[in-house]
Amino acid sequence: MDLYELLQGHIAAFLLSLTRISGIFLISPFFGSMNISAYFRVGLALAITVVLFPMIDGLGTPAAPESIIMFAAAAIGELFIGWLIGFVAYISFAAITMAGKVMDMQVGFAIVNVVDPTSGQQIPLIGSFLYNLAIIILLVTNGHHMILAALTESFRVVPIAGIEPNISIALLMANFVSGIFLTGMKIAMPITFAILLTNVGLGILARTMPQMNIFVVGIPMQLMIGITVLSMIIPFYVLFLDVLFHEMYGNISLAVRALQ
Repeated sequence: MDLYELLQGHIAAFLLSLTRISGIFLISPFFGSMNISAYFRVGLALAITVVLFPMIDGLGTPAAPESIIMFAAAAIGELFIGWLIGFVAYISFAAITMAGKVMDMQVGFAIVNVVDPTSGQQIPLIGSFLYNLAIIILLVTNGHHMILAALTESFRVVPIAGIEPNISIALLMANFVSGIFLTGMKIAMPITFAILLTNVGLGILARTMPQMNIFVVGIPMQLMIGITVLSMIIPFYVLFLDVLFHEMYGNISLAVRALQ
């Protein structure tokens, strides 16, 4: 029996489903964390596929591609669908990281970076705190379940090997990415505005009292005010995360439907 004949029917559908589900483990928050073992992620993807496959197969087993090359192309399309869902979810956390960078520059922590175990990259100190807090809120509110629900819904919206490239996907992704700066500035605005007022006050003080060493006074004051304002906005930041996550779920739904 030819090797490709083994990929026909249910086996082909299972492998393509596994490929789509594996896509969210590449970049999505929590599922795509670098500190999670690759073996564990592969095993979890396989377990999710086994659980979801009866539902997927109930939607109708698609005809397998006619050749191994077409099968590989279909697998790439399935991987893109899973990656897209994870990428749209990751955009919200990219905005949080950007907000942390802006805050660190204003407060004076710009040269202080820590290694983020979830991405394996160096991120700013406040950005690391806000990012990890957002991950905790996502897990507590079962946001990772919503990502899995969107992945499950994608099988209803876009059948196996049924993706058709169109320009609307690229435009939608560009629109989502452009929102990173706006969302990040919304989060960083309280500390940015507080440090701006502090610098204005220090400038006036420097003009009225030239004998004062403004740098000795200004840097500790910026740190103190920045940390104080950060502690004050944490409750409002958690409320903002609720709005941000609802927007993230809506964006994932839009991205999945754009693949039809």
